[in-house]
Amino acid sequence: MTENKNYIPALKYDWLTKVYDPVLQFTMPERKFKSALIRQMEIKPNDRILDFGCGSLTLSIMAAQRHPHAQFFGVDIDAKIISIAREKLSKLSLSIDVQQYDGSKLPYPDNSFDYVMSSLVFHHLTLRQKYFALEEIRRVLKPSGEFHIADFGKPADAFQRIGFYSVQLLDGFETTNDNIQNLLSQAMKETFSEAEETTHFKTMVGTVRLIKARKTNSTIL
Repeated sequence: MTENKNYIPALKYDWLTKVYDPVLQFTMPERKFKSALIRQMEIKPNDRILDFGCGSLTLSIMAAQRHPHAQFFGVDIDAKIISIAREKLSKLSLSIDVQQYDGSKLPYPDNSFDYVMSSLVFHHLTLRQKYFALEEIRRVLKPSGEFHIADFGKPADAFQRIGFYSVQLLDGFETTNDNIQNLLSQAMKETFSEAEETTHFKTMVGTVRLIKARKTNSTIL
């Protein structure tokens, strides 16, 4: 994922970006699985947390409201959704540092964060981009830091598989096939020596699986 100017917007088309939040709320239990993702991170005061592919900032806002004494950062490649995020943030008394980047190296030094979190981003990436992003996330995590992700995975049943076709038609089959074949989970296990699925949620458009990974010195990239 060197420089990526041909990224896939949140709902594939720029003109749909403004309706991203209501679409998510209608098609899946967004707050439920994002709350679960936040709960499984044992965030402490002064911890530094990065939201990778922060989108409209819903996950970061929820986490910052729950943990007001931690430090939150968000990064995304899409300028339009970043503007939506900053507009949402301007109406709240929260401090979240939001940056746009070009899809290559994350704009943070090594060992910067206690946690990195991500929601519904990796199914937009090719397998090569997934590995690159995971390596960058591992780089910016502190030793023993953790990565927590919520994204589409192997469908829990036939109805979930049928529902996921709507996501694939919108976002493309090349990137999303990786997720239903569990290649995202495999990539996380190869990048982090400790990685496991914690739970999953059935939605109208497929199965969202939560995976957590821990940075250890023994991992070989």
